[in-house]
Amino acid sequence: MPYKYHKYIDSYISKIRSEEIPASKELKQAMDYIDNKLSDDDVVIKVDMIDKAVELIEKYFEFKLLNWELFIIALMHCYYESKDMVVFDEFFIMMGRGNGKNGFISPLVWYLTTHYHGVDGYNVDIIANNESQAQTSFFDVYNILERYKKKLKHFFYWTKEKITNTRTNSYIKYNTSNARTKDGKRSACLVFDETHEFEDYASIKVFTSGFGKRKHSRIFYITTDGYVRGGVIDDQKDLARRVLSGEIENLGLLPLIYKIDEKEEAKDPEMWTKACPSLPYFPELQKQMYKESVEMEYRPYVAQDFYTKRMNFPAQDNFTIVAPWEKIEATNKPIPYEKLKGLPCIGAIDYAHVNDFVSCGLLFKYNGMRYWIEHTFVCHLALEMESRHIKFPVKEMEGRGLITVIPKRGKVDSITAEDVSGWFLEQAKKYNIQNIYADKFRYKALQSEFTKQGLPLEWVRSGPITHAQVAPLVESVFSEEKIIFGDNPTMRWYVNNTKTETDKKGNTTYLKIEPKTRKTDGFFALLHALSKDDELEEQNNNFMSLDVYTY
Repeated sequence: MPYKYHKYIDSYISKIRSEEIPASKELKQAMDYIDNKLSDDDVVIKVDMIDKAVELIEKYFEFKLLNWELFIIALMHCYYESKDMVVFDEFFIMMGRGNGKNGFISPLVWYLTTHYHGVDGYNVDIIANNESQAQTSFFDVYNILERYKKKLKHFFYWTKEKITNTRTNSYIKYNTSNARTKDGKRSACLVFDETHEFEDYASIKVFTSGFGKRKHSRIFYITTDGYVRGGVIDDQKDLARRVLSGEIENLGLLPLIYKIDEKEEAKDPEMWTKACPSLPYFPELQKQMYKESVEMEYRPYVAQDFYTKRMNFPAQDNFTIVAPWEKIEATNKPIPYEKLKGLPCIGAIDYAHVNDFVSCGLLFKYNGMRYWIEHTFVCHLALEMESRHIKFPVKEMEGRGLITVIPKRGKVDSITAEDVSGWFLEQAKKYNIQNIYADKFRYKALQSEFTKQGLPLEWVRSGPITHAQVAPLVESVFSEEKIIFGDNPTMRWYVNNTKTETDKKGNTTYLKIEPKTRKTDGFFALLHALSKDDELEEQNNNFMSLDVYTY
């Protein structure tokens, strides 16, 4: 029978549209988007290349390609004839954990380096946040070359760092997302693996800078959803939806988003295929997911992982997080700095170590809202520990004036009390600082310098008792969107890194979600200030400004 495009494309589109294959709203939109793109009279689909790619992959990698994999391979071989350019030069593939994304991308990039693909110097760089993940697809290919060494040594040369197709002079390499040392300008194909772990665009910019000089260049983003909010994955999902809705045209991006549409669908195994298209073919995955679906009724962390990583439906456990991400995002509203001038406020400080992060802030109550002006000091040592890479764009925030990175100064290699007091002295020129609070340990380290500068400083109890007392206020200011940080990604990061625990008596304690690479200092500084919230009187537009601190 004649096909409109190609048997792999037509069949998959038909099954999605007829709901023979359960699909997300975004995937259904993608079928219309693809149909529209391929309807262009200038588009040609290279059937022989599709057939050869499938033949080679199934022969050497010894598995039968699934319908969604055949669909993508076919779409890769769609070209604009007059310009000899690929129709889709970026693929954003988001699907649930365990579906074989790496198992698919490995033979795909291997094929792209061969003469059957037909582009010399088609170099492939695989980029991930850590070396283990970056190596996954690379060593899938390496192991196949080892298995078929007798035959493939005539076409490939390989080490554990680089695989080279000697006929096309194309390589496959793996890279970690260390933007300071890597350069992907010779790449013809980029694979960004698990982009949900990327908190900024530093490494992506390095590899995509100057990209596209090679014929038929392509970028693949393969990922599940994740826990990093406000980072790369959220940007990618937003861009994908704009493309699928028709708001953005002629981008060359193909978003394939496999996810459930409603939270309730996670409890219906018939709907799991929406996020996990390989599920009908993977019995072990079925077994594991059924097991997790039972466990999550009793273990909240399993439920959170199931929704976020299996179903691509980010679920922040309402019983363990400080606030849902949308409520944290709601803090991003303008701070009326001019109107706050001269108004009373409470200062607060928190840090774990002076060679790490120190957060300082001022809390205001004005016109029914609470405003939090925050600044962070970061010791350079905190950024130089390879074993504890900070997952946050510190340098970008430094450029925006939200963070000050403290270098080594002579024999002093830490953030000093003078650094912290200096910030409050500058703020005291504009605002009426009634008091400044730190926990008892930090109070002792700061007391002498603050007294010397004439700054007020008192200590506040920290720990479960204080947390339990202030928790209702914390909950209300976030849920009612009554707390404003301004455009301060650092504070949003601090809050999103904090979880709550509730004891048998119902008392709340605030803790770090992850102890090494995610910081919470700004949230705990805010907590200190909110614990003294009743000391601040509500101000309004009729308030007469008080004199500010002078020295």
